[in-house]
Amino acid sequence: MAKELPLTPIPQAQEQLMAAFSIVEKEHAPLAGSAGRVLAESIYSGIDLPVFDNSSMDGFALRAEDVVKADHQSAVVLDVVADIPAGAAPQVTLKFGQAARIMTGATLPHGADAVVRVEDTDFGVRDPGSDVPEQVQVFVPVPAGENVRPRGQDVLQGELVLNPNRRLRPQDVGVLAMLGMQQVPVFRQPRVGLMSPGDELLPLDALLEDGKIYESNSYVLEALVTQVGGEVVRLGIVPDTMADVRDSLQKAVALGVDVFLSTGGVSVGAYDFVRAVLARDGELTLWRVNMRPGKPLAFGSFEGVPYFGLPGNPVSAYVGFQVFVRPALRKMAGLPNEERLLRKVTLAEDIESDGRESYLRVYASQEKEGWIARLTGHQGSGNLRSLVNANALLIIPAGVTSVPAGSQLEAWFFEGIAV
Repeated sequence: MAKELPLTPIPQAQEQLMAAFSIVEKEHAPLAGSAGRVLAESIYSGIDLPVFDNSSMDGFALRAEDVVKADHQSAVVLDVVADIPAGAAPQVTLKFGQAARIMTGATLPHGADAVVRVEDTDFGVRDPGSDVPEQVQVFVPVPAGENVRPRGQDVLQGELVLNPNRRLRPQDVGVLAMLGMQQVPVFRQPRVGLMSPGDELLPLDALLEDGKIYESNSYVLEALVTQVGGEVVRLGIVPDTMADVRDSLQKAVALGVDVFLSTGGVSVGAYDFVRAVLARDGELTLWRVNMRPGKPLAFGSFEGVPYFGLPGNPVSAYVGFQVFVRPALRKMAGLPNEERLLRKVTLAEDIESDGRESYLRVYASQEKEGWIARLTGHQGSGNLRSLVNANALLIIPAGVTSVPAGSQLEAWFFEGIAV
């Protein structure tokens, strides 16, 4: 009997995998719908923001020196010489003793250096379409700059506004719109060919049959790929034959996928054809890692396209994606390395392991003694409900087979997995 090859340690496997990936190309995308895309270039402002001095209040634009002595006992009376709604370009220049009614966001007229709130005047008419008064009484002094948003207060022309390699948030999209950018330079979304090999798998619209199960892994993985920023190309359920697996991969290559992702077919069974196709028609550079769950990880390439073959059990596929696939897709998408959200937790029970680096499903709660972790159920790699009930993955280091209650270990919290 041939001697079984040693399992690849996780850090070595991660280093090997990451070296096989490079960032995808840039493209220009419409600003509308760009939230969540990864910015590919530094963004410098071509204009000042605000573009002009404007009022931050409904009130009256005036010269601050004219109302220095204003109070409720002796109001200062100013002549109202203009009415300035938002969007208008005022043609007036205020002189001594003059004011202009002004709306929020409207351009400050020449000569004005402050705005008094309408509440601090005798003008109580605020109905839409109301006529501008001939005079206004001002009851409070306002210093120069009061209620004025000066040009360039937020952003100066030529200033760096956004750094590249960041996922665009709604507020980022908003500032790009304020800069007048209709197109935004982003990295192309990595295209992931998602395949589900297995004669036992049924589509969700089929009736259950003896020996069959509904295919579910692709739905989990599609959500995870989308979360990272990738675009999924569904290759569907593929029968367990060499020809069908090869044909599906060739079709995906023609569709221009950047990476393959499948579950199942990578172990040592008589019907595990994915690994066989990679070994014969492609390249298999990594197989089996020192991890639980998820030992039968296959990595290689088919016609030059990188290939991730995750185990078929749903928890193994999920953990394998987070540990290996997610970092690779982030690199392709132009995102920086992601730090895991790790916390020290205290075990509420004895835990046994098999010596592989293990990721166990736990629910950790913050109590008086600190973070306490409890297993969420049976740790079989096919039991997805225990993952649903978990909020963290407890990490048991390689070489450790027994951890008594009260011990402290690191847990990888799911909040850190979110993009």
